[in-house]
Amino acid sequence: MPGVQIHGAEYPLSRIFSDEFAFLIPHYQRPYSWTTEQATELLEDLLTSIEGDTAISELEPYFLGNVVLIKNEQLPRAEVVDGQQRLTTLTILLAALAEALPAQQSAEIELFLLQRANTLAGTETRYRLELRERDAQFFRMYIQEPKNLDGIAALNPGQLTDAERNIRSNALALRRELSPMMPERIARLAAFIVQGTYLVVVSTPNLQSAYRIFSVLNERGLNLSAADIFKARVLGNMPEHLQQKYAERWEDLEEALGRDRFTELFSHIRMLFARSKARETIIKEFDTSVFSKTVPGQAFVDDVLVPYAEAFDTIVNCDYKSDHHAADINNLLRWLSRLDNFDWIPPAMLWFSKNGNDESAVLGFLKDLERLAASMLIRRVDITRRIERYGQLLAAIDSGTDLVGSGSPLQLSAEEQKKTVEELGGDLYLSTRVRSYVLLRLDSALSSGGATYDYPTISIEHVLPQEPGPFSGWAAAITYLDQERWVHKLANLVLLTRRKNSQASNYDFQTKKTLYFSGAGGTSPFVLTTQVMSEPLWTVDVLQRRQAFLIAKLASVWRLQATAVMPTQESSAASIGPAILKGAQGQQIGPSTQYDAARIILRESGKPLHYTVIGSEAEKRWPYLFALQSPASSVAASINRAMTDTNQRVQEVFRSDGDGMWGLTEWGKAL
Repeated sequence: MPGVQIHGAEYPLSRIFSDEFAFLIPHYQRPYSWTTEQATELLEDLLTSIEGDTAISELEPYFLGNVVLIKNEQLPRAEVVDGQQRLTTLTILLAALAEALPAQQSAEIELFLLQRANTLAGTETRYRLELRERDAQFFRMYIQEPKNLDGIAALNPGQLTDAERNIRSNALALRRELSPMMPERIARLAAFIVQGTYLVVVSTPNLQSAYRIFSVLNERGLNLSAADIFKARVLGNMPEHLQQKYAERWEDLEEALGRDRFTELFSHIRMLFARSKARETIIKEFDTSVFSKTVPGQAFVDDVLVPYAEAFDTIVNCDYKSDHHAADINNLLRWLSRLDNFDWIPPAMLWFSKNGNDESAVLGFLKDLERLAASMLIRRVDITRRIERYGQLLAAIDSGTDLVGSGSPLQLSAEEQKKTVEELGGDLYLSTRVRSYVLLRLDSALSSGGATYDYPTISIEHVLPQEPGPFSGWAAAITYLDQERWVHKLANLVLLTRRKNSQASNYDFQTKKTLYFSGAGGTSPFVLTTQVMSEPLWTVDVLQRRQAFLIAKLASVWRLQATAVMPTQESSAASIGPAILKGAQGQQIGPSTQYDAARIILRESGKPLHYTVIGSEAEKRWPYLFALQSPASSVAASINRAMTDTNQRVQEVFRSDGDGMWGLTEWGKAL
């Protein structure tokens, strides 16, 4: 910046709010947005600084950070490029202090709020800080004019703008914090604010150099929004006579979307142009990807910001309007918004901006987009590959490529469909990012789309428990191996409108249905859960039938041309029999169930399971007694071999109750 002078110096607030500066918030600035949390935190910091009885002049100064101004050093007028939030909040705090202090001190505080007209000097009343045009009158009336906080308290917040609501909330919050304090402490606080609180003022004579300073401060960690920087740059590139008009359009969009959403919008616009994963700060990426293709100025607002903001508003609020398909379109938008990422939004924005008036085209596109997004979620496609896919889709939309054909980036390949079905048929519960979306989407499909899911709590529970006790009723119907195969599968999961209860999780099936799964009136709002409650028993046959049905339903929803592979039942001569159901420690069980008894105990003690597990465990513990040369050829042979060897060689380890007869207590001792 050759030839441009930049001035920087520390100023106490006694000089900040004085005749040296006449602060003006320009129209391109964002609205006042500090919340009560930030305002009261500032007050708490200041109060901490004045603790004790040290003289104000000897206290450590309190620095509030930087203020960036466009200012001629010879004139008081100062356009605030950065610092609006702090200057405004300090003014609100001074107004609250003026109300809380006695008349003389209150009048002294008022000098930092405004400079009264002086007929002898020929000067008019001038406020130390002038907000944007749309906020200035409100701020003057209720904050800068003395002792009018009662007036602002009487206002209806619902009839105020966001900036006015923030001003009102902060004024009342600061007033509330000061009200219980002793007058001496309030006076001490006021003196410290005026004498011991400092700002670093950086001034330069033009917007371009101020913008560069502003950008550098932002990149070094100052809490500034990229949208603020883009606004300054875009409006700064316009003729002066257009700046006010376009500042108002910009602020209307920000007001409609809300501060956070509006900032998010720029990330999606970056993706629309770059079509790749961000690798640098959004400010740098905008320079290389966006402003290199559309000049930051009037064209950017008209051709980029406004249409994409309108599309984004429709998408995030699920508020598409049409004569025939609006309900279906908004329902799909709600499902997309439940995903664990928002990478799908840029393609949706581009499609809406191009085809938003064609409701049939919008509906067809969103059906395919939700199918693609859900499949990538279920297949756990990483962020890099996901953004690559959406980048390809953006290019296809922009070029007018057919999106319905099999080679389209919007469509799933045969292999992707197969992998999606395989994942749905796997241990779905273990995929924490996936399970909630899949189960809610499935439940909605089963209810023909009529269900709503706005409950404060929705949890996922197992029907067959994750850890059934070794002697629970569950062991009578389902073997340990089948329990391992089915426990986390789609068929074994239900939705509840309550928090999970670890004790209730292990209830037997009938008790679980009655006391845990049912809601008010003995029913459940979820079709998935209601279906389970209608089953008289919970067996492997029920699980197999249910798994096939549920996956077929999801395959229909997402048009997946693939067949799920069902878990197979254990092929074993040793199924858990009635003796285990009735068993208790020390009770005798016969040879037909001894392997199963050992298997349960091994599982409960965290031991690995294998068809030769009895022999292999014993071999590890007593190698001098056991000498199995090779694995047995079948489950039954393994049982017989292990039992025979144990009968013959390990009798000294635990008490024998007869040939082939051991109590569960003895198995526990052995293992």
